[in-house]
Amino acid sequence: MKITTRGLASIATGVVIGCTVSLTAGVLADKPEAPSDTLPWEQARLLAEVLEYVRHDYVEPVDDETLFEDAIRGMIAGLDPHSSFMNADEYREIRISTRGNYSGVGLEVSLDGGVVRVVSPIDDTPAQRAGIEPGDIIAQIDGIDVDPNNLNPTVSRMRGAPGSPVQLTIQRPGEDVRVTFDLRRERIQLRSVRSAMLEPGYGYLRISQFSENTASDVARRLSELQSTNEGPLEALVLDLRNNPGGVLDAAVEVADTFLDSGVIVSAEGRVADARFTHSAKLGDLAAGTRIAVLVNSGSASASEIVAGALRDHGRAVVMGEVTYGKGSVQTVMPLSNGQAVKLTTSRYFTPSGESIHGTGITPDVSLDTSQPENYAFSGLPEPYSLDYQLDQALGLLRQEVLAHQDTGATTSRR
Repeated sequence: MKITTRGLASIATGVVIGCTVSLTAGVLADKPEAPSDTLPWEQARLLAEVLEYVRHDYVEPVDDETLFEDAIRGMIAGLDPHSSFMNADEYREIRISTRGNYSGVGLEVSLDGGVVRVVSPIDDTPAQRAGIEPGDIIAQIDGIDVDPNNLNPTVSRMRGAPGSPVQLTIQRPGEDVRVTFDLRRERIQLRSVRSAMLEPGYGYLRISQFSENTASDVARRLSELQSTNEGPLEALVLDLRNNPGGVLDAAVEVADTFLDSGVIVSAEGRVADARFTHSAKLGDLAAGTRIAVLVNSGSASASEIVAGALRDHGRAVVMGEVTYGKGSVQTVMPLSNGQAVKLTTSRYFTPSGESIHGTGITPDVSLDTSQPENYAFSGLPEPYSLDYQLDQALGLLRQEVLAHQDTGATTSRR
């Protein structure tokens, strides 16, 4: 669930999210020293023999760089689904995604049903100002058809130097005519946090991913909600549905936003860097506001860290369905020529000592996730009544607030 570099722990999944691509370490460490154990030379000799046969006898010639890279990829991929080798381009993308800014047009996109579909335009970006909408299908970039089997080239082609032109051809659902947008790339600041007042006293925070600036964005959005409400909120919905994870430090800081004390997450591994415990510091910025956390099977990694910490400390009620269940720790280790390897180095535990790897977090309140969801929309609060899970969370919070008002009790869950 987590990705670290030497000296910095962070969480990631292999999910590609729009132009932000996959999430990983926020700060990248220097190249670590290689282990000093003696290599198994008999096995190394066997590998060399196989490589030589492929180079000499395979039906088609394969250049050495491709051959060795494929050999490394196979070796790492055989360990587990979350370890991987990254070439220079892949490593660059993972660093961009965690830093929370890049130069492009400002779209979150995903592969959906064999097409590259817009999840959402980012506020105040070229794509949003031009009128590109959620659900639009990206058919061409600069007149070249988009490959629906590979998202990375699409993302890369939308990026470029600030001020440079790019043309997007969009197929809008339900319409036969394609629409062409001539855009100029800008420096994009990723906004992983959205907020809205659902009704007086009841706020909404959605975190779509965890990057380096997520925790500060949560604090700012929470302050704005409290200011709009002209005082502390009665209750808050924290929406982590389909949030694939991200930087561990961001997850710890977000959980700490709502906690005064106690362990947030701990991890165990073979080396010292893989063993750690993160605890909350004094200062609940939500001032005891009652919280409902929405999760589903797409809530993974850093999302599970936050949900597990708030649940175990009795700070929030978790609602939805069982989460993804990724409780392993990956460390990103820089290699030569701008490449890197991501290795599983430890497993993490929630404050109660539970490992959720392969099992996920079971919500306190199960919800029917076949009902409509609208977490991808930016138009809250207007459509929130069409979101069954959000409506159920809001209803539960109303009941709890009313019950505590009747008894004169505090609104804190602790």
